[in-house]
Amino acid sequence: MASSLSLATSVTSSGTGRLKNATSPGRGKNKGTLFLSIRTLRTFTPETSTCVSGTAGTGPYAVCQVPRWTWWTGFRTTTTGLLSRVVTDVINLGSYNYLGFAENTGPCAESAAEVTMKYGVGVASTRQEMGNLDRHEEMEKLVAKFLGVESAMAFGMGFATNSMNIPALTGKGCLILSDELNHASLVLGARLSGSIIRVFKHNNMQNLEKLLREAIVQGQPRTHRPWKKILILVEGIYSMEGSIVRLPEVIALKKRYRAYLYLDEAHSIGALGPRGRGVVDHFGLDPCDVDVMMGTFTKSFGAAGGYIAGRKELIEYLRLHSHSAVYATSMSPPVVEQIITSMKCIMAEDGTKIGLERVQQLAENTVYFRKRLREMGFIIYGNNDSPVVPVMLYMPAKIGAFGREMLKRNIGVVVVGFPATPIIESRARFCISAAHTKAMLNTALSVISEVGDLLQLKYSRHRIQPSLGRPSNDNVFEDIDD
Repeated sequence: MASSLSLATSVTSSGTGRLKNATSPGRGKNKGTLFLSIRTLRTFTPETSTCVSGTAGTGPYAVCQVPRWTWWTGFRTTTTGLLSRVVTDVINLGSYNYLGFAENTGPCAESAAEVTMKYGVGVASTRQEMGNLDRHEEMEKLVAKFLGVESAMAFGMGFATNSMNIPALTGKGCLILSDELNHASLVLGARLSGSIIRVFKHNNMQNLEKLLREAIVQGQPRTHRPWKKILILVEGIYSMEGSIVRLPEVIALKKRYRAYLYLDEAHSIGALGPRGRGVVDHFGLDPCDVDVMMGTFTKSFGAAGGYIAGRKELIEYLRLHSHSAVYATSMSPPVVEQIITSMKCIMAEDGTKIGLERVQQLAENTVYFRKRLREMGFIIYGNNDSPVVPVMLYMPAKIGAFGREMLKRNIGVVVVGFPATPIIESRARFCISAAHTKAMLNTALSVISEVGDLLQLKYSRHRIQPSLGRPSNDNVFEDIDD
C-alpha cells in the first residue's frame, strides 16, 4: 500500500484553463446550456419562494424566529423582496445544529466572547504571514487528537476545504472515482484538478470495484500508461439522501486495488459514532485506513470552516501547496475558540459529560423521529442512524405547499427540488438535533402528519405489523425495503 506521502507528491497544475474552456457558454455544443438551466429553474421559483427564502431572525436554535418573505424574482427583473411578518417560536428542523452547540449561551459562547475581547474578531493575514495564532495551533492539535490521526490543519471555509485541496492532491495523469451524489464542493475540486473523473453509482460497491478493475487493466486513455494515482471520493453522510457510506467495503476495495481514499465527513463528524468521532467511529474502524479525512466545523460544532487530517507528511505538503492554506485569511479567533470548546466538550476534556450526553441524545432523537415518520406512512430515505431525514414529496407542485403549510404551523423546514434532486424526487429534509426535546419532536411530528394528510404525502403501501404494547391501527403504514 502506498503511503500518504506519495499521495501528496507528483502533482500537476490545477487545470483551471480546462474548466474555463469547458464551461464557457459560447463554445461548442454547450452553447446556451447555462441559460437553459436558469429558464428551467425559473419554473419552480413562484411556488417555492416563500419557503426557501426565509431567513432566521435568530441563531440556528431548536426554537427560533423566521421572517416570512413574500417575493418573486423574474428572469429579467430586479424585483427583490418585501418582509411581511416575523413568525416567532418556530421549531427549527432545518439547521445543521446536530449537537446544539450553535447557541448564544453556555460555555462555548462565553469562551468565544472572552477570546474576542483578547484577540479581536479578525486576524487580517494568512497563516503563513502574520495570521498564525497560538489558538490556531491548539485547535489543529486537538482536531488530530479527536480524530486519532497524526496531524490536521484547518481552513476558514468548508466548501473551499474540498474545492481547493483536491487540486493539490491530484492532477494530470490521475484518476478520480466519485460517488454520483457527492457534494458540489467535491465535484468542483475534482474538476479543478485536471484529473480524469469517473462516477460510480451511489454506495454501489460492485460498480466501484468494476471501475477500479477497468482502471488498473486499461490504464490512462490512449497511452494506456498506469495511473499516477487513483483517488476515491466519498462522503460520510450524504446530505440529500441521509445515507451513510459503506465505509468498511470502500476501505477493503481501496486496499485491494492500491487506491487512495478521500472521506468527506461534513455531516457525519460529531453526529455519528458512540463517541461522536464520525463514520469511522460508527463502524469501529482504524482512522489510519483513511488517507485523507476531511470535515467541517459548521454542523456539529456550531462554528465555521473545515479541516483536513491524516499523516503528518500529507499535512505538511498541503500547508505549502494548498491554495486555501497559502492565500486565505486565517480563521477568526472566536470561531476557533468555539471549535476548541465544543470539541473538548465532546471529548469530555471539560470535566463534564455534557458532550457525550448530547451525542447519545442525538442518536435517540434520530431513531425516534425516523420510526414515527415510518409509522405515519411517509417514505423516508437514508440509514436509521442518520440525523439527516429526507421525506419524499415527489411532486414538484408540493414543494412550496409543504414548506408554507409547515411554517403556518410554526415548524421551519427545508424543502428541496430540481436541480438539487431529480425533478420527480422532490423532498423535505429534516435535520435532527440533540437540542430537540421529546415534546418538540412530538409537536413537529403531529404537524407533519397533519400536513401529510392535507397534501396526501403518505405514500407508503406497507402495513405495520401489530406488536405487543402497541394497539393495531389499520391506517398506519411502514415503508419496507424489498
